[in-house]
Amino acid sequence: MNYCNRFLLLLVFTLFFSKGAAQQSDSRDKVQIFYYGWYGNPETDGSYQHWNHEILPHWSNPKWNNLGHHKGGDDIGANFYPALGNYSSNDPKIIEKHMKMIKESGVGVVVVSWLGKDSFTDKSLIKYLDIADHFDLKIAFHIEPFYKNTSELKEQLSYLVKTYSGHHAFYKKEGKPLFYVYDSYKIPKEEWAKMLAKDGGKTVRNTELDAFYIGLWVEKDDAKFFDSSGFDGFYTYFASEGFVYGSTTANWDFMASYAKDHHMIFIPCVGPGYSDTKIRPWNEANFKSRNHGKYYENMFDAAMKVNPDFIGITSFNEWHEGTQIEPAIPKKGGDFKYEDYGKDPLFYIKETKRLTDKFLKKR
Repeated sequence: MNYCNRFLLLLVFTLFFSKGAAQQSDSRDKVQIFYYGWYGNPETDGSYQHWNHEILPHWSNPKWNNLGHHKGGDDIGANFYPALGNYSSNDPKIIEKHMKMIKESGVGVVVVSWLGKDSFTDKSLIKYLDIADHFDLKIAFHIEPFYKNTSELKEQLSYLVKTYSGHHAFYKKEGKPLFYVYDSYKIPKEEWAKMLAKDGGKTVRNTELDAFYIGLWVEKDDAKFFDSSGFDGFYTYFASEGFVYGSTTANWDFMASYAKDHHMIFIPCVGPGYSDTKIRPWNEANFKSRNHGKYYENMFDAAMKVNPDFIGITSFNEWHEGTQIEPAIPKKGGDFKYEDYGKDPLFYIKETKRLTDKFLKKR
């Protein structure tokens, strides 16, 4: 074979494999996992953050008032205990371990909880973007309800976009960011429409803040909210089957059809279980046993049945609600015995890989 033919053959192989790699990377973006960077410890941050979570009062029963908070250390605000201990979300070694595990789980996008400029969750975002990029992961944002109105939200998003959107790891779909907007229903749909509708008085469309805005679908009547609020899609977030309309898998057929009819994105969210009585001792009714991975598999299967554009996973490390796939270990703190995953702390990382592979092969 002469030099020219060898060169052409090499070029064909290069184009073929690079295209395949790009398609594989793109398909991984279809699985997105919620991530919390709000944990702190005395060594890194000067004090505990979130490990010493408050025991939350009940909204109407005063029996559960004034129960204090957990101390941190062996007594944390979670029903499981992390294999990495009371880590700091600002520790680059921890961030690297987390991104490596997320990469190994088959997920493509890390949806970081964000509480605005100068918040604890904003402190190390550059570290997250840099380290995620090292593992060929992307970072999207879960916008927490820290703002009072859409005008304040626009100011905050302007900071977010100007500061971070030029980073290679900042996730974009069709050239635009994708923002999950938690508790979107707390602001009237009319106010959202001014911001999100193309003809809204304060529209973000065709501006630097144009993005795919994904609202939270909670109750059945939220269909009326999404009908005219200007959102580009909706997600279900909660990992407790039956907790609300949106997290009830039997309703996902209707929600998928609604999304299709309204040219919207539907993102059903799945989780390995739910266990939050360490911070909500009155909430035993919403406990969902992991059942050795079967609960997780059933939620994934229900999501796959509606053939969604994306699947959201709740969560990598929401320890307070026991939805995490991050490794947990057996532990006893005082009289309390923490739940665990059995013999393998990495069980849910591996299971996530198996289930994401199954979803992506089906597409």
